Amino acid sequence: MMERGVRHRPCRAPAARKGVSLPDTVLGFSALTGKDHSDLEAGLDAGADWIALSFIQRPDDIADAKKIARGRAAVMAKMEKPQAIEHLGGILKIADALMVARGNLGVELPVEKVPGLQKQMTRASRRAGKPVVIATQMLESMIQSPVPTRAEVSDVATAIFEGADAVMLSAESAAGQYPVEAVATMDRIAIEVEGDPTYRSIMDAQRAPPEATGADAIAAAAREIAETLDLSALVCWTSSGATALRVARERPKAPIVSISPNIATGRKLALVWLAEDAHDQDDMVDRACRIAVKDGFAVPGQRIIVVAGVPFGTPGATNMVRIALVKG
Repeated sequence: MMERGVRHRPCRAPAARKGVSLPDTVLGFSALTGKDHSDLEAGLDAGADWIALSFIQRPDDIADAKKIARGRAAVMAKMEKPQAIEHLGGILKIADALMVARGNLGVELPVEKVPGLQKQMTRASRRAGKPVVIATQMLESMIQSPVPTRAEVSDVATAIFEGADAVMLSAESAAGQYPVEAVATMDRIAIEVEGDPTYRSIMDAQRAPPEATGADAIAAAAREIAETLDLSALVCWTSSGATALRVARERPKAPIVSISPNIATGRKLALVWLAEDAHDQDDMVDRACRIAVKDGFAVPGQRIIVVAGVPFGTPGATNMVRIALVKG
């Protein structure tokens, strides 16, 4: 029977490995299917550092994954459904990071809405001090071409100007004909943007005030001291990674060097040097200076700033900032 005003068309079942999009529908089940659960366990057993959870709708979806992970891996929320956008604040409180998955988001929503949502989610993540990744179709033409379009270059640059922690390739490097060229192109774009005269003023204008915590106050103070004194590096001695994340939230001008005694923490951070835990503050500062010199962030005679939590090995206890002279 055909209802008036409704045109019925024959349809076929979706082909294998194809998805079905239901933009205006709240699904009454978890984002984690039974297979997802088993795949997640397999990934954790293999030592995965980050788990990116697809098709989330609500904070409970992230909570379900974190219960399974039990701290063995950090959980990243892939924002690709309108329902997730509506619960952005709650998701940011639970997730360890955010991914703006623009491909599926552009299927679920009108494509013209995606750029504005990307900017909103990037700024919300920065305010929360959570890493944010911009993903999907960044250099799409490089799947078949050795060079990108000018529009794609601008797209990558825009994400970096917005303050994204990472920009991500997918098919370009996973299945494309020019994976090395795609990665090298994205790297050149990032370096060029971060050296642009307007980049620093944009980062400063977008900086959110620190939260009313000791860790945020220390991170904000360290950034201001480093910029006032034109220090060559900002070194974070971090057990869990929390100190490095709070400092990264400030987007300081000086490069951030994260030093951790925990290899799992080291793998989760973008820039890190792994070391045994320090014996005391002097040992920590001495190691920080040596590593800064070894990795080319400072030379003898320059100064660095060191941020840490005392006593050492206590996660989230950021309470110390110290300026150190790099000796020859």
